[in-house]
Amino acid sequence: MIAPPELERSLGLERYLTDAPGTGGRLKASPEDFIVEEVPLAFPPPVKDGKYTVASLRARNWETNRLVGEIAHRLNIPRDTIFFAGTKDKRAVTTQYMALRASEEAVRALDLRDVEILDTRRVDRAPKIGELVGNKFIIRIRDAVPDAPARLHATLAQVEREGGFPNYFGLQRFGVLRPITHLVGEAILRGDLERAVRLYVGHPVGTEQEDSREARAFFDATNDPAAALAKYPRHMNFERMMLDHLAQRPDDWEGALWRLPANLRTMFVYAAQSILFNRMVSRRLEAGIGLNAPEVGDLVAGIDAEGRPEKDRLHRVTQKNHERVQKLCSTGGALVTGVVFGSDVELAEGPMGNIERAVVKEAGYTREDFLVPNLPEVASYGTRRELLAPLGPVHTRADEQGLELSFFLLKGTYATCLLREVMKTEAANYA
Repeated sequence: MIAPPELERSLGLERYLTDAPGTGGRLKASPEDFIVEEVPLAFPPPVKDGKYTVASLRARNWETNRLVGEIAHRLNIPRDTIFFAGTKDKRAVTTQYMALRASEEAVRALDLRDVEILDTRRVDRAPKIGELVGNKFIIRIRDAVPDAPARLHATLAQVEREGGFPNYFGLQRFGVLRPITHLVGEAILRGDLERAVRLYVGHPVGTEQEDSREARAFFDATNDPAAALAKYPRHMNFERMMLDHLAQRPDDWEGALWRLPANLRTMFVYAAQSILFNRMVSRRLEAGIGLNAPEVGDLVAGIDAEGRPEKDRLHRVTQKNHERVQKLCSTGGALVTGVVFGSDVELAEGPMGNIERAVVKEAGYTREDFLVPNLPEVASYGTRRELLAPLGPVHTRADEQGLELSFFLLKGTYATCLLREVMKTEAANYA
C-alpha cells in the first residue's frame, strides 16, 4: 500500500482506499483552479417585507469568516446578523448564499474587491449552518505526471467499485499551512484555555509567511500582548482582536476566545472531534472492513429522497437484519456511520464499536469533557458521520493546462479527500 504523507497521518488520514499510483501535481495554482458552487435546500419563498435579505455571492480568494467580517463592517451591522449555510476556503472561486439583516438596496450596493452579488431577495427566515444539499466542484490539477490521465481513470474506477471514497475530514478542517485547529480544540476540551489562546495567537510554523512567523515568535518570547499587537500584520485580524483584549485584560483567556466569531470557536472543538473520527476510519480500513459493508453492531443511516443520510434515524445492524441491510448499503440506500464523539452520542457495537471506544480511550477523553464547563457555548453532544463519501459521475478532461474534474458532493464532504486519492502527493500541494 502507498503510505500517505506524514502530515496527513498525524491528522488521522493514515490510509488511502485506492492503490493506483497518484497523478501528483498541485491544486489552487490560482483561485480559478478550484471552483465551488453551493446547492442549497429550497429557501422560503420571497416576502416583500421579510426580515432578511438573502444574497447569492460569488467571491474570489475570500475565506468565509473574513468575508462576513468585511461585509458586516461595510454595512455597519453586527457580524452575528449575517447567516450562512456553509464555510468556504480562501483560495477558490466560490458561490454561496448568505442572509443579512440589511436592506436589499444596501446589499446590492456592496462594493467589495473580488465579490459579485448575483441575486437578492427578501425572506422571513435565515439559512442555518449545514442547510445545504451539497456543493458542485470544478477542480484543475496542474503539473501532474505525464501519464496522469491513465492514473486518474484507474483511481476513479476503483472509487466507483467501492461506491465512494473515505469520508475523512480533510486538511482544511485542521489548517493546511498551519494545522493547529485541533490542538486548540484539545486544549479547550481539557480545560486549558490559556494554552488554547497561546496556540492560536503564537506557535509559529515554518509554512507561514515570514511576518506572521516573526509576530507569533515575538509574542511567545515576550508574553506582551500590547507590544506584540504592533507586530501582527493587518491580515491577522482575529489574532489582533485577541491580543487587544489581553492587552486590556491580562490573563482573561476566556474573554480572548470570545473575541473570535462563534462558528470559529466551535470549529476548534469540531477539529478535535474530527481527528478522532479520521483515526476510526483509518482503523476500519486497516482491519480490512469495507467502509460501507455493514457488520453486526454497526449503525447505519438511510438515504432520503435528496440523497442525504438521515442521521437522526439510525438503525443498528443485528444478526436478524444483517442481510437486508447489506443489500440496502450495496444499492446506495444506506450508509455505515462512525462516531463524532461527544457528550451524548450513541456508539456502535461489534468491530466498529471496539474501534470507536479504543480511539476515544487512547485520546484520554470522557463524555463529560465535551460539556466544556470552562466554555459551555462550544459544548458538543456529538453525532454520527457516514464512513464513505458517495460519489456520482465525475467528468474529466485533460489539456495543456492539466487535468480537470467536475463532480458533486454532499454537504460536509471534502473534495480534497477525493483529490488525495487521485494525486497521492504532499499536503502542501492541496493548499
